[in-house]
Amino acid sequence: MPGIRGPSDYSREPPRHPCLKINSKEPFNAEPTRSALISSYVTPVDFFYKRNHGPIPVVDDTERYSVSLSGLIKNSKDLFMKDIWKLPKYTVTATLQCAGNRRTAMSKSRTVKGVGWDIAALGNAVWGGAKLADVLELVGIPYLTSITQSGGKHVEFVSIDKCKEENGGPYKASIPLSQATNPEADVLLAYEMNGEPLNRDHGYPLRVVVPGVIGARSVKWLDSINIIAEECQGFFMQKDYKMFPPTVNWDNINWSTRRPQMDFPVQSAICSLEDVSVVKHGKITIKGYAVSGGGRGIERVDVSIDGGKTWEEATRYQRTGVPYIADDSSSDRWAWVFFEAEANIPQCAEIVAKAVDISANVQPESIDSVWNLRGILNTSWHRVQVRVGQANL
Repeated sequence: MPGIRGPSDYSREPPRHPCLKINSKEPFNAEPTRSALISSYVTPVDFFYKRNHGPIPVVDDTERYSVSLSGLIKNSKDLFMKDIWKLPKYTVTATLQCAGNRRTAMSKSRTVKGVGWDIAALGNAVWGGAKLADVLELVGIPYLTSITQSGGKHVEFVSIDKCKEENGGPYKASIPLSQATNPEADVLLAYEMNGEPLNRDHGYPLRVVVPGVIGARSVKWLDSINIIAEECQGFFMQKDYKMFPPTVNWDNINWSTRRPQMDFPVQSAICSLEDVSVVKHGKITIKGYAVSGGGRGIERVDVSIDGGKTWEEATRYQRTGVPYIADDSSSDRWAWVFFEAEANIPQCAEIVAKAVDISANVQPESIDSVWNLRGILNTSWHRVQVRVGQANL
């Protein structure tokens, strides 16, 4: 593609904030501290988790950069950034979450394979760009189309990004055409993040944002869009990011028996405390985030200070001072909520949080019940241990 530098240029790493906890250097994967994560409803770009499967591409000539649209459509088309910029611009506040968020805790139950993430492999940003539904109209695919005249049912996104799992080929993923052509699904070809142009870590100059779906489908550094009959056959659609039962291991796994994971389940985590914390005597404030996939709002967050025997409901909010009403037009449907509760802590306590979404989906109690060999979708109750005492003991 014009405007793309060769692999030798990939070694120049973008600047990053020192607060990030680096989980792997090559490819670069990092997350912020818990306290940094909930310092702002809209996650600053510096604190937004970095998830990569290969070296980070360099696109240095956006005038020559283009995205090809082809496949099961009448007319193929090359789209340049000037073409994207001419389309109506939308801003969508959406939380992206890596499917491996909270994998480290799952690995303590039984060994899993994958990058070791704590609880901060997610972030909430205001994405700016063109709706994919509008882009697809440029090649003759109307809104709310499930199948093209040529039999296209899926939209495949191919990245400039190269990765070893694809034998040096590009990272790719797909979503159903019915979702891509639905303007209410808010799928974007985004060129801005929090009001600024995307940086290299987050897909400059153009990426896909698929709200409510695991981050693996929001392809960065977009190279091409293909309209295809079957879902993408890439590695990360067919041999990764699938939810298997605890009985499946690397000897008996059959990848074809499970569909690619799309929406993420209801999730919450406590961010104001570490796994083990020492606090002063008296009331403490318990803060964290809750989020669910598919545009499902958060109906309730429950907090316990006795390991889950008794519960109190936490307050929920997106913007400070503005009441959060799940599924209301005043709320950001694709975004997380913060929760807060106060409690008097006994000498020792296990503090637990669990969220319930508007469909009454609730987080499962135990890690063992959702354990899977790739360590994805650990949505079990989040637990932290607290004791009252001196911090230096």
